[in-house]
Amino acid sequence: MEAKAIAKYIRIAPRKVRIVIDLIRGKNVGEAFAILKHTPKVASEVVEKVLKSAVANAEHNYDMNTDKLYVAAAYADQGPTLKRIHPRSRGQAFKILKRSSHVTVVVKER
Repeated sequence: MEAKAIAKYIRIAPRKVRIVIDLIRGKNVGEAFAILKHTPKVASEVVEKVLKSAVANAEHNYDMNTDKLYVAAAYADQGPTLKRIHPRSRGQAFKILKRSSHVTVVVKER
């Protein structure tokens, strides 16, 4: 039995989110929350919110015990990219790629 939560179209590049996600994968939920609280990255707030939602889904939808939950899987897939143009000298233009991500967290009971 597993419960999951997904946050879509988050305006942070997936490679930045993956750094935070790698810290909590496989950990108990309480330990994961402690790690996320003390991680000085913008993505940690987003991942914490998704983890909180996954735990709530497990408790409400599947009647799981929150004390026995652990992060079974967590990943960040790439979402759509916003393409912007930055003008440069001599009439040139450089592309700016504003990447987004879809964050998924899966929790299971031990």
